[in-house]
Amino acid sequence: MTATVPPSTDTSRRKLAIIGSGPAGLTAAIYAARANLEPLVIAGNVPMGQLMITSDVENYPGFPEGIQGPELMQKFREQAERFGSTILERDATRVDLSQRPFGIWVGQDEYRADSVIIATGASAIWLGLPSEEEFRGRGVSACATCDGFFFRGREVAVVGGGDTALEEATFLTRFAEKVTMLVRRDEFRGSKIMQERALGHPKIEVLWNKEVAEVKGEMTVSSLTLRDTATGETSDLPVQGLFIAIGYKPNTELFSGQLQIGEGGYLDVIGETGSGIDGVFIAGDVHDHHYRQAVTAAGDGCKAAIDAERWLASVGETETATATNW
Repeated sequence: MTATVPPSTDTSRRKLAIIGSGPAGLTAAIYAARANLEPLVIAGNVPMGQLMITSDVENYPGFPEGIQGPELMQKFREQAERFGSTILERDATRVDLSQRPFGIWVGQDEYRADSVIIATGASAIWLGLPSEEEFRGRGVSACATCDGFFFRGREVAVVGGGDTALEEATFLTRFAEKVTMLVRRDEFRGSKIMQERALGHPKIEVLWNKEVAEVKGEMTVSSLTLRDTATGETSDLPVQGLFIAIGYKPNTELFSGQLQIGEGGYLDVIGETGSGIDGVFIAGDVHDHHYRQAVTAAGDGCKAAIDAERWLASVGETETATATNW
């Protein structure tokens, strides 16, 4: 057990710092603030996670009519701030997890915290096209589970040749009239069983050696310009939706050499939220490559905050948690 650190009058030092401000980070902030930890949330220059680029959210509990992604995240933020969280809209640029109090740098500013929750999330890997960015949330998505429902009876395309793309395409057949898979090579990279499911599905067509050159439309997506990777020839594909499924990149650069990073670059978790370092906890998509849902990330944030508060109590930094804290 780590020795108790004497209290400090330094206002930049907190009992808890949370790095990240998506559903995991802000849920952790809500729970931690209600436990009187007065958490500092280092939210990032582009705060509040991937839901900020998601239009309609219809699968988050409590909103039977659905809610816009940015509106949902604003409610998360207001609730966290109401209970005493401080939210700093800047990127963490360096961390030192080698000793307590842990160090977090935001540019030249240094913050110290007796415990840390890492909730930096994961970012979808995009194609990098200006037209793709223009239509994000208006026909272009990186999450079939989140947005597939909105394409009922329509024709959509899925970019990618791995298991993620095969799973997304198969899932989308529940809603879409037709799903066209666009694969840069002349073969899939995914598992044999997933390939068989996709190739055998009557709603799925596969176009080999194809990449997206441009996304076109007015208010929403209406077609794609495709480029043949073997010949360079271009063609048009009428679709109303485009799903990018070429992978996710967990935001773990800050922690390289300090925390265990596993397959795919995701942080390894010990137990429910442990990092292997006493006082450092992990929540959300920075470790979860399986579910990647707002509600599961929020659940992770809740667990991490409770674990952090109980750990702080165990080393004498707070009073023992009670049910009324939460």
